[in-house]
Amino acid sequence: MAEREDYYSTLEQTQKGGCDITAWLVWFLGCFSRAMQRSNDILNGVFAKSQLWRQYDQHKLTDRQKKVINRLLDTGPDGFEGGMATQKYASMTHCSRATAFRELDQLYELGMLQRIGQGRSVRYELSHG
Repeated sequence: MAEREDYYSTLEQTQKGGCDITAWLVWFLGCFSRAMQRSNDILNGVFAKSQLWRQYDQHKLTDRQKKVINRLLDTGPDGFEGGMATQKYASMTHCSRATAFRELDQLYELGMLQRIGQGRSVRYELSHG
């Protein structure tokens, strides 16, 4: 329970007062609202991931490519500082840099990734649409 300290503090304040439970209800409804928002965010992520995979299901991707795309989807836009580089891809998937470059380039050509920068400093991010 992420909000345990606030829960006990609010409960204690409510118990020491009269019969007014307004503070506890405000805390509870706020907590409930945040939980609903987190659930909504999770579901939106699941739906976005499902939509992306349906869009590209006709393409034959390697297990390495699927793994990296799923990691990028799971971590979100700020998950990989500086974007996905060839070295990060190779390290994450245990393949050579040449294979990493080739597979990232294929994902770019399919439109799943976009390039940021050029030459040795090129990075890849998920395409937005």
